[in-house]
Amino acid sequence: MITIKGLYKTYSCSDGNTEALKNINLRIEKGDIFGIIGLSGAGKSTLIRCINRLEEPTEGSIFIDNRDITKLDENELRDMRRNIGMIFQHFNLLSRRNCRDNIAFPLKIMKYDERQIEERVDELLDLVELKDKKFSYPSQLSGGQKQRVAIARALATKPEILLCDEATSALDPNTTASILKLLKNINETLGITIVIITHQMEVIKEICNKVAVISDGRIVEEGNTYDVFSNPYHKVTKSFVKDVSLNIDKNTLGDADDMEIVRITFLDHKAKEPLIYKIIKKFDVEANILSGQMNRIQGRIYGNLVVGLRGNVEKVDDAINFLKGEGLIVEELKYNGSSD
Repeated sequence: MITIKGLYKTYSCSDGNTEALKNINLRIEKGDIFGIIGLSGAGKSTLIRCINRLEEPTEGSIFIDNRDITKLDENELRDMRRNIGMIFQHFNLLSRRNCRDNIAFPLKIMKYDERQIEERVDELLDLVELKDKKFSYPSQLSGGQKQRVAIARALATKPEILLCDEATSALDPNTTASILKLLKNINETLGITIVIITHQMEVIKEICNKVAVISDGRIVEEGNTYDVFSNPYHKVTKSFVKDVSLNIDKNTLGDADDMEIVRITFLDHKAKEPLIYKIIKKFDVEANILSGQMNRIQGRIYGNLVVGLRGNVEKVDDAINFLKGEGLIVEELKYNGSSD
């Protein structure tokens, strides 16, 4: 549905040019909840704003339903934007208009008649569970309620795409969870494709089926959310999952010269099997668990353990090969915790 090819965005500054986006290539399928995660300044906000041309790309193409929107004139762009809703971190509601009028605003611009507007507003207030706030003003609403009104307004014109620019960053964890639940329901019931940019790992883990990691204006890793975060390879991705390959200081391990230190990643059902116990019994090796954690992405489990293996060299190798044969990811670590 959305295909981005060779996208660049360069800003001209008094002290030179700044490349915000560098050769971005992405494909977002219809019905995806697609997450774009990155640290501050990585380029994620610029990227999402290019998708509806709030930012003009310097180079490259953005196809929506096989139509290159970078080539649209002003009138064509206006028509295209009716198919794309957008919500923001700070809600961007009109403070002097009540909920009803905020939601109705895009419909009035498109010259809907009053009966159509009233029906659509009521329908959307029901969807976001704010029917009792129809005539309340933004100052009378909580942060979560404001975002629900913003979501309803973004859906007013029945778009097929919803862009979310740090939509939960200003909310507390409980409110964030309720907004994510609402977005997931919108995706499932209305079939709307949702693109979410965020720096919050929990947002991606909760509702995104696919993810792209952006760093310094480049996509450094992408794919199925579970696959990307259960087995990250880029340092930025690892920083988001808080990888347990901690700094392992040789001095804290005592006599570790004969110890093989490995990081073991368990996926899905393997996370529940007693495989460490099995290698101890089967290969007569000592296994010292140094650190570990369990995580869950949309109901699927993955975990990491950092383990020190000690014993006959051949048996340690056999134990490692056994774990790999069971579908686990096993990586040898140095004493400082970095991979070889």
